[in-house]
Amino acid sequence: MSTISSQAPESGQGAPDAPAVVVIGAGPAGLTAAYQLVKSGVRPSVFEADDVVGGISRTVERGGWRFDIGGHRFFTKAGPVEALWHEILPDEDFLMRPRMSRIHYRGKLFDYPLKAGNALSGLGLVEAARCVGSYMWAQIKPPKDQTKFEGWVAARFGFRLYSIFFKTYTEKVWGMPANEIEADWAAQRIKNLSLFKAVANALAPKRNQKQITSLIEQFQYPKYGPGMMWERCRDLVADGGGSVVMNTWVKTVHRAEGGAVAVTVKDAAGERTVPADHVVSSMPISALVRALDPPAPAEVLAAADDLRYRDFLTVALVVPESAGFPDNWIYIHTPGVRVGRIQNFGSWSPYLVKEGRTCLGLEYFVSEGDDLWEAADDVLIKQGAQELEALGLVSSDAVEEGYVVRMPKAYPVYDEYYRGNVEVIREWLAREVPNVHPVGRNGMHRYNNQDHSMMTAMLTAENIATGTTHDVWSVNVEEEYHEEGSERQASGTSGTGRDAPILPRRRVEQAQAQTDQKV
Repeated sequence: MSTISSQAPESGQGAPDAPAVVVIGAGPAGLTAAYQLVKSGVRPSVFEADDVVGGISRTVERGGWRFDIGGHRFFTKAGPVEALWHEILPDEDFLMRPRMSRIHYRGKLFDYPLKAGNALSGLGLVEAARCVGSYMWAQIKPPKDQTKFEGWVAARFGFRLYSIFFKTYTEKVWGMPANEIEADWAAQRIKNLSLFKAVANALAPKRNQKQITSLIEQFQYPKYGPGMMWERCRDLVADGGGSVVMNTWVKTVHRAEGGAVAVTVKDAAGERTVPADHVVSSMPISALVRALDPPAPAEVLAAADDLRYRDFLTVALVVPESAGFPDNWIYIHTPGVRVGRIQNFGSWSPYLVKEGRTCLGLEYFVSEGDDLWEAADDVLIKQGAQELEALGLVSSDAVEEGYVVRMPKAYPVYDEYYRGNVEVIREWLAREVPNVHPVGRNGMHRYNNQDHSMMTAMLTAENIATGTTHDVWSVNVEEEYHEEGSERQASGTSGTGRDAPILPRRRVEQAQAQTDQKV
């Protein structure tokens, strides 16, 4: 990986022969790419369909309250990303926060990441013995299929601990059975943790915890939330001669022989076409494919249509400060409620809340058009208050006010076919429109953290500005990048430890067959 420039841009300065670059989306990936480009003398045009920058990393303001969408810890092993954070925001705008999260299960709170003694003692002697026995059996006879989330986790914790501490929450997140979710997601989120390592970590808690990303004990956090970083980054792009245009939808990416040549954007005033030598896209890769004109072949369109997303909504409830809890968030594994996770924004930063009160963010994992997504705000606020009380966390009478924020396409779904579908799209884009550069979580249909999304954008900007040939798709797949730094070689299998088959859906194969027949 090359050294990436961290020099701040000079206002209005741009190279006369710089390429025309269009950036789609003003989230972490899009704005990072734009900022890196202006530092290289390129003046990009950024188009954002929403009226707020930051994408899922925005900070929402309602009624004088500020709250995260999903919660964003600023922790990374990528030095260039760390440096860029502090280049965009001064050191005094960062807080160092303690990391604390727990699991709520049937009226009890358990540490997360799991600590063997805490988990087993909280479950009681009999259930603890069963869990230990289940783990030992999984070591003797591991699950045959570890390509799916269920088998991957059960192999590392045993089926009983898996069913208690992983299954319920994960199925809430994805809205599908855990035995249909690819193990790639577990490999990226749970990383290198297992029951054995949880025990070892408990015996030597201060020695190796930063070796496993899941075990970090503290993290940086912008005092007014992550949105302040992207608001500042937007301003730096403008200062450097770029533009960030809000409420503007990229309708069409025009292509000719050799690549993209322009984009058509639409806003309240109508449509206009913007020339482009390069297009950096953080829009969902499925939407990018459908935006291309002339259209992509049938098999590529079919692959795009097969990609799935999970949507997200937050119900933010104002309660007395005394009703809060020390956790950044609590994972809800208790059956009978639909909330998946609850944040206390006051535990993230005292600057997000008001004196004497705090704000709790109840997170629901949904699909656009389902009953929760379509429910009226007042109905969701009432349901959130009732579920807080049902969990024994806060009396519903203590809720003073509430707000609802909906976030579409928050999570790219890792189903059985996603890797094959992405590969079909990726190969075709690289061949037919090599100057279109997917970046970020939705842009690459990869469950990237914010730092991974930024790194894909930084490398892409360097490729455009200096002609380097970084493989952006290698970010967040090498085990050395996001794990303990083992000697194993990067395999490009998203850390699952196996070469998973690439399986596009049946209708993708049918579309390919139809194309072959025409040829």
